[in-house]
Amino acid sequence: MSAAPASLDDRLASALAPFLEEPTRPTLLAVSGGPDSTALMHAAAQAGRDLFRVATVDHALRPGSADEALGVGRLAVELGLVHTILTWDAPRHGSRIQASARGARYRLLADHAARIGAGLILTAHTLDDQAETVLMRLIAGSGPSGLAGMRDERPLAPGIRLVRPFLSLSKADLVAYCEMHRLPFLRDPSNTDERFTRARLRRLLPLLAEEGLNAARLARLAVRAGRDDAALRQRAEVVLAEITRTDEEGLRLDGQRLRREPCAIVLRVVDAALDTVAPTHEAPVPKRLERLEALVLDALLPALAEGRALRRTLRGVLIEADGAGTIRLVAAPPRRAPDRRR
Repeated sequence: MSAAPASLDDRLASALAPFLEEPTRPTLLAVSGGPDSTALMHAAAQAGRDLFRVATVDHALRPGSADEALGVGRLAVELGLVHTILTWDAPRHGSRIQASARGARYRLLADHAARIGAGLILTAHTLDDQAETVLMRLIAGSGPSGLAGMRDERPLAPGIRLVRPFLSLSKADLVAYCEMHRLPFLRDPSNTDERFTRARLRRLLPLLAEEGLNAARLARLAVRAGRDDAALRQRAEVVLAEITRTDEEGLRLDGQRLRREPCAIVLRVVDAALDTVAPTHEAPVPKRLERLEALVLDALLPALAEGRALRRTLRGVLIEADGAGTIRLVAAPPRRAPDRRR
């Protein structure tokens, strides 16, 4: 006889269980008030651990957002959890308001986690969120790193990890959990606002599911891409260490040794070298490969094979190859401002 399927309560408790083992430091829950994060907050409260803390980021992007954050706070207090509202009060400009809001949310959460001594920030991203992310990155032309989607966890700031314990649970499961426990939750109108890519994809996903490309299969693609990405990254790290010499200005790579590697590894090595010379401090985002491929596959590797010199700039880094096959990477000089006197 097969075992009975686990209840929703058991499934959420099981997803949270690995994060109940650190008894001395707080764990911060990011709760917006939607069904997913409301379920996260309730399941954490049910776990009986007294070191969970709750934070709601008020982006102040629509009327009533402050009242919604206060509503989350009231429910948190009913559940016996300490709640804090973090307000994004920076100027808004440009067309990428959702991306800006996301970056601000993570900065505010990381800063608050540091203040309270939390080492983990838990969010309630779901299987459906993962499927949307993979589809967006597929459309954008991402390689394995992007198609791996959202990781279960990643570093967010020194000493602080961002963790997504619900990536294997569907949004429908979490809505059902809230309804079963009679938990009030919010519905974000931006989720159905077709000015935003994710909202348009939500309308498209049911049509794809009819053809067999459902959320579970997209999430499985993320797992497989993540597995391949980890293997490629590990090999690239070994090669980079073998062929690199550091000087006061940047890096020197043995290009003749590098070009004996498969193209996929060469791309990873050059990408890692660029990040070493000009590291970015923003939250990681999937990189579009076209410019890196143009540099490495169309310019650098042919120059190394033919013994030609090369000089290119990418991502704030000057890349130079000499006729002997040495690749030099240094921070590019700042661009001169255009002369507007003419």
